Amino acid sequence: QVQLVESGGGLVQAGGSLRLSCAASGRTFSTYTMGWFRQAPGKEREFVAGISWNGSNTRYADSVKGRFTISRDNAKNTVYLQMNSLKPEDSAVYYCAQGGRYSSSSNNERSYGYWGQGTQVTVSS
Repeated sequence: QVQLVESGGGLVQAGGSLRLSCAASGRTFSTYTMGWFRQAPGKEREFVAGISWNGSNTRYADSVKGRFTISRDNAKNTVYLQMNSLKPEDSAVYYCAQGGRYSSSSNNERSYGYWGQGTQVTVSS
């Protein structure tokens, strides 16, 4: 049984930073693609960032490029999302997701089969 547990969300002022963490358990973390998605009230869930199983490949939504960085520590079974220069429009519930084995990063929600419960990020103006 795969479990993904996000942490690190909270309230921050515009221009500030947060680092989200997602701790994974249940299968060999180091062999699976990981991703971050977000969903704001009244909007569909959208891709934020993805990282390949070995960390060699990453991709980002255009809206976060240059501000967010995804990384992983396979020794700790954890994926991170460093968020800098936050904007009010970044406010959303952020979800960690696990994708395919030995796969490159993906921005396709259907590539991810396991999801965390989400963590709220609120950016005040």
